[in-house]
Order: sequence, then structure tokens, then C-alpha cells
Amino acid sequence: MAVRIWLNLEDTYYQPRALEKHADSILALASVFWSISYYSSPFAFFYLYRKGYLSLSKVVPFSHYAGTLLLLLAGVACLRGIGRWTNPQYRQFITILEATHRNHSAENKRQLANYNFDFRSWPVDFHWEEPSSRKESRGGPSRRGVALLRPEPLHRGTADTFLNRVKKLPCQITSYLVAHTLGRRMLYPGSVYLLQKALMPVLLQGQARLVEECHGRRAKLLACDGNEIDTMFVDRRGTAEPQGQKLVICCEGNAGFYEVGCVSTPLEAGYSVLGWNHPGFAGSTGVPFPQNEANAMDVVVQFAIHRLGFQPEDIILYAWSIGGFTATWAAMSYPDISAVILDASFDDLVPLALKVMPDSWRGLVTRTVRQHLNLNNAEQLCRYQGPVLLIRRTRDEIITTTVPEDIMSNRGNDLLLKFLQHRYPRVMAEEGLRVVRQWLEASSQLEEASIYSRWEVEEDWCLSVLRSYQAEHGPEFPWSVGEDMSADGRRQLALFLAQKHLNNFEATHCTPLPTQNFQMPWHL
Repeated sequence: MAVRIWLNLEDTYYQPRALEKHADSILALASVFWSISYYSSPFAFFYLYRKGYLSLSKVVPFSHYAGTLLLLLAGVACLRGIGRWTNPQYRQFITILEATHRNHSAENKRQLANYNFDFRSWPVDFHWEEPSSRKESRGGPSRRGVALLRPEPLHRGTADTFLNRVKKLPCQITSYLVAHTLGRRMLYPGSVYLLQKALMPVLLQGQARLVEECHGRRAKLLACDGNEIDTMFVDRRGTAEPQGQKLVICCEGNAGFYEVGCVSTPLEAGYSVLGWNHPGFAGSTGVPFPQNEANAMDVVVQFAIHRLGFQPEDIILYAWSIGGFTATWAAMSYPDISAVILDASFDDLVPLALKVMPDSWRGLVTRTVRQHLNLNNAEQLCRYQGPVLLIRRTRDEIITTTVPEDIMSNRGNDLLLKFLQHRYPRVMAEEGLRVVRQWLEASSQLEEASIYSRWEVEEDWCLSVLRSYQAEHGPEFPWSVGEDMSADGRRQLALFLAQKHLNNFEATHCTPLPTQNFQMPWHL
């Protein structure tokens, strides 16, 4: 395994001897070739079949060559092992690692934290069943996974007879194959081995910065599905800044890693931060399907509460892009969480998937997403009762369904509208919905202000109406406020609520969010 050592906060690289160095280079090259062969295998098999190379007379000699190559690689691996065993620095590392596996003492973990190595060998720091409440309760997650919202059947009212199941079987098999081959890798390119290999120097540098400069602590969490989740925690509770008492759990995008992802924004703002990698990303194992994502998020929240000692009321969920799925799932499942901030996120995956696939595939794409890749952010967010802030990027090229300049095709708009329609259905009736759409269509702050002033929004009046309703009916959504209100009053309330729940950021999808744009959501 590759090893990097941090000593006295000054990083030094492990220096392999010649035998280990050359053997490791050969094995790394073989790993890259194997990954390329794996992804190109369907095309290779098709080509070989067309050329007639898959006959028994030609496959047998090839299998001999392949067997010889495997034996040579096994010999190279043995030589690498000999090279490592003769290196006293590596033997010291192995001694500390084995001692930590036998005894998870604070001293052993402190010594092991000086090393960065293949995370598969890192001991588990937190188990999903560790909280005593999980062991005693039957309502918690099982080994099959945590609870997800399931999509409604595409054809409601159809009898689920044996014949109908047989008819659906080819479509279901096709959807399964598409989701587990092309679909998952398109949706989460960060899980592709070749991309991770190319990014590894950057990831190591980012991890070193978090450990050395921010005093971050790495931990391995075991989720209920058996996946191991790689996390990094930076504790700011000992600082003079009051926001250090709050923990921001960061949920990265589909090619984001905590080493170089959105954790930098709340870190610079002075918050305590917990970052984690999707299943299949860097040190995390598994594959990033929605069920595995939710399982991972569940153990991350449990770790924050039961091991790090944060109360749910002191936890803020911050997500960028596709990370909105796990953030909204956690908000739905842990309703006492303080707040949710969604940056450059969307309401539903289906429109974005249809955007990048041929029109003739519409049925297959919709079915595949609903059955295997159902990222239903808006549906989950509507089940959360706490403060929410959406950040819309005005030049977003990823979550728009047409072109970045067409701001009304940004799916962040649909996320806001569905959210407001759920919480304030009477306000977001015909007049309110129309005026909020006009406000969302504004291409500049000047246009937004013009629409806001055109309808003469009186913020003090809006606040008094909302506070009066809350005092009389309680805080639980949805509210029936606006039921007996004039059309002009509903317009004012709709614009007021839209402005309080959405901030614009004039940037593209992947631009890091500046610290000044990281604000806590509005609440009464």
C-alpha cells in the first residue's frame, strides 16, 4: 500500500527502496491497463467476435498467455512485499497498524493518524449499530438499508398479474443493465477508477492540508450495508468564534471529494465541519446508488451525534449539486436538524437525465431513473419542517435543461416552487405562482428589485402576517395562510417568501462558493 507520513505537522513522503519502487510501478501500470480493459471490454468483445477470434482454437492459447501474465504479476507482488519488509520505516508503520487493529486506544489512533495509506486497511472507528438506541429499537435501519421514499407506479391501477410481470421483465432487465453500467458512471463520474487515479495527487494534497493546517481527524464509518465511509472532521469548538459550536455536514457533488470539495467554504467561515466521500469515491467502498448514499448519510449523522457529541439542533446540512439528495434525505429523517443549505441543486433527476439522452430513449431513461437512480430532492425536502436556503447559480451549465443563459430552465427554480407550494399552498396559488415565476426570470439584481418594488412588497406587513399565523396555528407546515387574502396580498407574500428562501450567485456550476455567500437560512 502507498504510504505518506506526517510528522510534527511537516509532511514527508515514505521513501520506498529500489525493489519496492519498481515493483509498485509495474503493478500500478497493470492496474491502469486492467481498468481500461474493463471499460472497453464490450467493444473489444464485439470486435473479436466480428473478426472470428472467439473460437476455441484461438481462446486457449490466449488463456495461456493470460495465465503466464498473472503469474508474473504475482511474482512482482511478492518482490514488492520483500522490498517493504526490508524497509524499517514500513515495518514500523505495520507495527502501529496491527497494534491499532488489536487495541483501538487513543494513543494507537494518534500514532496511526500520522500515516496516510490505503484506506481499506484503516480500522473501523464507528459502527452503524454503535448507538445504544439503535440496538434497542426495531424501527431503525436494517442491513437492507434505511427507508427511502419509493416512486409511484408508472401505470397506476393496473393489476399486477403474473402475465403483466412477464411483460415488464425485459424492460426491467434493460433498465437494471443501463443503471448498473452506463447510468451510474454518468451520474457519478467520481466513482470511475481512472478519474480517481488522475486526481490522486490533488486529493492527497487536499487531505494533507486538512490534517496539517486545519487539524482534521480522519475516521472510517461502517454503514448498515457494509460499506466503509471515509470522513474528515475539523473541530472548531475550542475557538473563540461562536459558529465553531455548529457542525456543518458537507455533501459533495457527483465528482466531488471532501479533500477538494465544498468543505472549504464553511471551514473559512469558522464552522466545525464534517466531510465525507460518496460510496465508491476515494477511501469509501461500494457504489453510489441512492440506497447506498442514504445508508452512508445515516451513519455520518449518527457519527456526528453519538461520537462527535453534536446535538441535532447544532447540525447544519450543506450540499452542493447532487449532494442535495443525501442532505434532503437526512433533513427528512432527522427533523430536529438545525438548517439545510442547498447550493446548485435540483428538484428531480428525470428532466436532467432526459436532457443528455436521445428523445427515443425517453421511456427507458424515465423508467431507469425511477427504479434505480431516483434522486427525488424536492419530495424529500418537503418533508422537512426547518429553515431552508437555496442558492441558485445564474450561469449554471449543469442543472439547466436548455442553455445556461436560459435561467428559467434551471431546475433550482422548480425546487423552490415545489418547496413553497408545499409549505404555503394558499399563497402560491395562481397569482402568487405567476409573480414568483416573473421574479425567477429576472436576469439581474436590478430586474429582481424592480419586480419586488413594482408589487410594493411591505416586508413588515408580511412578517406580521406570518408571525400572527404561526402564533395562532403553530409552526408545522403546510400553512393555510393567505386563504382569505386579496390577490395583491398573496403576491406580496409570495415574493417575500421567495426572496427569503433563494439567493442568487452569479457564477457557473463548479465555481467555489465564497464565504460571504454562505449564510444561514431565514426563519421567523
